Amino acid sequence: MRSERIALIFAATITAACGKAAPDSIEATGTLEVVEVQVSATVPGRVARVLVIEGQSVRAGDTLAVLTQPSLPAEQQQRSARVHAARAALDELEHGARAEELRRAEAELAAAEADAGRTARDADRFKGLADRQTVSAQQYDASRTLAASTAARRDAARASLALLREGARAERVAAARAESDLATAAAEGTRATAADLVLRAPVDGVISSRNVEPGEVVSAGRAVVTVADVKHQTVRVFVSQAQLSRVQPGRQVQAVLDAYSDREFQGRVATIATKAEFTPRVALTEKERNDLLFAVKIAFADTTGLLKAGLPITVHLETPAGATKTP
Repeated sequence: MRSERIALIFAATITAACGKAAPDSIEATGTLEVVEVQVSATVPGRVARVLVIEGQSVRAGDTLAVLTQPSLPAEQQQRSARVHAARAALDELEHGARAEELRRAEAELAAAEADAGRTARDADRFKGLADRQTVSAQQYDASRTLAASTAARRDAARASLALLREGARAERVAAARAESDLATAAAEGTRATAADLVLRAPVDGVISSRNVEPGEVVSAGRAVVTVADVKHQTVRVFVSQAQLSRVQPGRQVQAVLDAYSDREFQGRVATIATKAEFTPRVALTEKERNDLLFAVKIAFADTTGLLKAGLPITVHLETPAGATKTP
């Protein structure tokens, strides 16, 4: 990598300094590059299918590969069932008691009130008989106990009916709603996992590498397929500090390939490095070694298919007449 970098800087500097370009132009050579996207899953899985081969053109959204997880279908069913159960419980609390439940509670209260009234009257009657010593004290105490018991059942039935009519407390409804939201989020998580197992092309491009085969188990983050965005190419060249003031971002450039010297490709200056680099000491004379070089990235948007990664390309940048030149 270091030797390639040295060679690239050397070639660019020699070309820019050789005097072939016009006085108001800059000429430099570099190597074309394309952006490569490593398509990988966010979860581990077994490769079920790989639907593309190297060199195949794809469009954004095309399915590239499909992964599987054996336990995922069962987990999806389980979480879906929890969602239905949680929503049913929430609906029950929000809608309150049914009419049938209210009628039953009202009937139970009426029966309890009747029993309480009857036992209360019996207790009063037994009190008079006990005062006249017609019945024993034990019989009177038993009637009082029964009257108190039926009165308690009446009060309990009355409270139950009041709760049914009032409905669930706001706190219970809020807790049930939170449980429903939690179950829904868990189900959404399993659906997202299933979607992540289907790998799709993020950009239009060409398959530059098919990295796995069906049956392999891949970990999260491992590249399954590599897609090259061949419609957008870049080249990095180097200009000296004396030429830097004549280079502006966005300026159009012309470029030629060695194999197509009679054909020009249009590009533009994308970025200019903010940090200088020293010329390699082994490359030039002592005077030239004192010069500093700045990396300039040129971007192309060629759709002819001729600009391929790895090809050397010479760029020619016309600069405005009278532009300031650093001595």
